[in-house]
Amino acid sequence: MTNSEILVKKEKLENPPLEIHYLGDRSLRQSAKRVTKVDDDIRKLIREMLQTMYSADGIGLAAPQVAVQKQVIVIDCELDNAATPPLVLINPTIKRYGKEVCLFQEGCLSIPGVYLDVKRPAIIEVAYKDENGRPKTLQAKELLSRAIQHEMDHLQGVLFVDRVENKLALNEELTKHKFSPKAVKSIA
Repeated sequence: MTNSEILVKKEKLENPPLEIHYLGDRSLRQSAKRVTKVDDDIRKLIREMLQTMYSADGIGLAAPQVAVQKQVIVIDCELDNAATPPLVLINPTIKRYGKEVCLFQEGCLSIPGVYLDVKRPAIIEVAYKDENGRPKTLQAKELLSRAIQHEMDHLQGVLFVDRVENKLALNEELTKHKFSPKAVKSIA
């Protein structure tokens, strides 16, 4: 894991700085633009995204979820460990996918309460820039691999529900949590 120099307490704020948008919102379906310059504005966005993610008990957040169309992702798979810094990925690109595919339950801050199985490659190699604009490469597996792929989908306007193969379970879960199944753009 990289060391994020953006220090944010892993705590819930009563009024997080950004608003998370939900399934059905147009901002979730737009493609995010590449970040051309990593500067203080981007670092402020990252800090606010982290505060918003921690406030919502999430392990990942992509800028389009807070209606910012930039290729910025924050991830922290160790919420309980204050010593572990979050991962910041700017303009991420997957360089390599492992052959093994696994099925695992996913959820999303933009679709609260809905948890469904999604198939994804178990291991990936991702290239990105950190919060200082330095190029990095990371091999990710297990939960981190899944979280990166999930958040990177957001940068393309894709939500995890679009990848769910069990349509019956998908429709039941969405309806139960008052989301419209019509908001899904299936690619499974």
